Amino acid sequence: MTEQATGVPHPHPRPRGGAPSSSTVEKDVTGAQSLIRSLEEVGADTVFGIPGGCILPAYDPLMDSSRVRHVLVRHEQGAGHAATGYAQATGKVGVCMATSGPGATNLVTPIADAHMDSVPLVAITGQVASRAIGTDAFQEADICGITMPITKHNFLVTDADEIPRTIAEAFHIAASGRPGPVLVDIAKDALQAKTTFTWPAPVELPGYRPVTKPHAKQIREAAKLISQARRPVLYVGGGVLKARATAELRVLAELTGAPVTTTLMALGAFPDSHPLHVGMPGMHGSVTAVTALQKADLIIALGARFDDRVTGKLDSFAPFAKVVHADIDPAEIGKNRTADVPIVGDAREVIADLIVAVQAEHEEGRAGDYRDWWTSLNRWRDTYPLGYDLPEDGSLSPQQVIQRIGELAPDGTVYTAGVGQHQMWASHFIRYEKPGTWLNSGGAGTMGYAVPAAMGAKAGLPGSTVWAIDGDGCFQMTNQELATCALNNIPIKVAIINNGALGMVRQWQTLFYNQRYSHTALHSGTVPTDGAAASQGTRVPDFVKLSEAMGCVGLRCENPEQLDAVIEKANSINDRPVVVDFIVHEDAMVWPMVAAGTSNDEVMAARGVRPDFGDGEDD
Repeated sequence: MTEQATGVPHPHPRPRGGAPSSSTVEKDVTGAQSLIRSLEEVGADTVFGIPGGCILPAYDPLMDSSRVRHVLVRHEQGAGHAATGYAQATGKVGVCMATSGPGATNLVTPIADAHMDSVPLVAITGQVASRAIGTDAFQEADICGITMPITKHNFLVTDADEIPRTIAEAFHIAASGRPGPVLVDIAKDALQAKTTFTWPAPVELPGYRPVTKPHAKQIREAAKLISQARRPVLYVGGGVLKARATAELRVLAELTGAPVTTTLMALGAFPDSHPLHVGMPGMHGSVTAVTALQKADLIIALGARFDDRVTGKLDSFAPFAKVVHADIDPAEIGKNRTADVPIVGDAREVIADLIVAVQAEHEEGRAGDYRDWWTSLNRWRDTYPLGYDLPEDGSLSPQQVIQRIGELAPDGTVYTAGVGQHQMWASHFIRYEKPGTWLNSGGAGTMGYAVPAAMGAKAGLPGSTVWAIDGDGCFQMTNQELATCALNNIPIKVAIINNGALGMVRQWQTLFYNQRYSHTALHSGTVPTDGAAASQGTRVPDFVKLSEAMGCVGLRCENPEQLDAVIEKANSINDRPVVVDFIVHEDAMVWPMVAAGTSNDEVMAARGVRPDFGDGEDD
């Protein structure tokens, strides 16, 4: 089974690690020169970072490298998120670099973010000289200790001779198995010391053998359950995208005829427009997807981890379902939900083998009959579609803004999102038809992700349009990277969904805290509670002026009549970054919703609207 077999190839290659490209030996080089040569050997073409005392030796040979582009960011957090965006968009390992102490600790959030979302990332940090380690020297921090829980592995290098092997191993670990971040901390004296650069033989790590090929017996058991089920659901997680298994997924779905639900991290793994797709599950998922999992008698989980945002109250999740759980990380299987058929393996190989096993079941006359199931699914889909109401005062609806951005954007546009209401609306109202077009912070939920991630994605895919969908709260955390974009010819487009508040927090205050809006207003004056638009009160900062000051084009849209023209103008500008300040209605909420800690059976289609599905498990 190949991706080309269906005519839907993934746009990016699978990530790769440190396979040697030559047997070059270079004598009398510094550790820093050896580091840059090592990055060239593993195929790293872009590094996001900021120089500082302990990493400074590495910056001198960067001037001489013809294959490694360095992007000077304005904050190390921006470097980390940019490396993540680059990795998610291109399928290659993202690289960021920082100095010791606060430079390294500023990478902690993006490293944790990459760890939660299984992003292949190598973070290179400088460390104080080896003789000073442990003395509380100036700008010393035990970054290996700090990041131990949030990396796949990390290295402290004090010997210049070890740099090539360490870099090769770091890239191999980051890209293989379940992808994730690896930190390489290099002492300053190791960077300054003389060494001989020798690229290592193919990486062989004792004890590190990710299982990629699934067990045939488990595959056969899964295929039997699929053929016997009456209400199956394919529960697709981000692991399917990481495995480049989207073509295989489509074949399996169409072969079985089972409904497909794609998590927030898997949007684009299966076309939104496909009739088998029932939407995104979870706290703000579609009513049909949430209910399909609750009513299912079989869940086939592929590269998903039964996250609490999907399951709701865990002991009430999918009470009628047997579970087939396939994941490359054995630690995930059975962690939250017991698996009736556990399958350890790469999602691409698992799905390809499942296709063959299901075909064998069909040839024996055993095929699932899901007609009654689809009658229910289609009724729910028709009765409770995603939608929104336009504000009665004529102001901009945030959902409408995001929907029109998606409809007017060029084909193949890549979207990044911050975290909050705008993230959920972007997941709902933009259609994701292709893999690699939706990048967001799922597991960590990191505000400030969108702008630097868009920068990284655009750096990796300069021919693609990249829109960052951001909130006015998220934007103010990392907007300084607009200057980086302007100075490095990285023309991203940013939509600020400006409701004057920390929108998702305010929504919770509306629903659960008696409308006591404590410290969620981002503009001056009292937050209006009478349905007024967020344009009341002074907006500080003025995002248009701020954007222009950083070398970008700044636009503002305040009413629906301007909407299409402003978006089309933004799309027409490709020589500089563009920022559009969309002044939207403040009281818009994200629906559907399952309140935190409650059962998915209590999903609300809208405020005060709880769907009626009947009481029977066969409904």
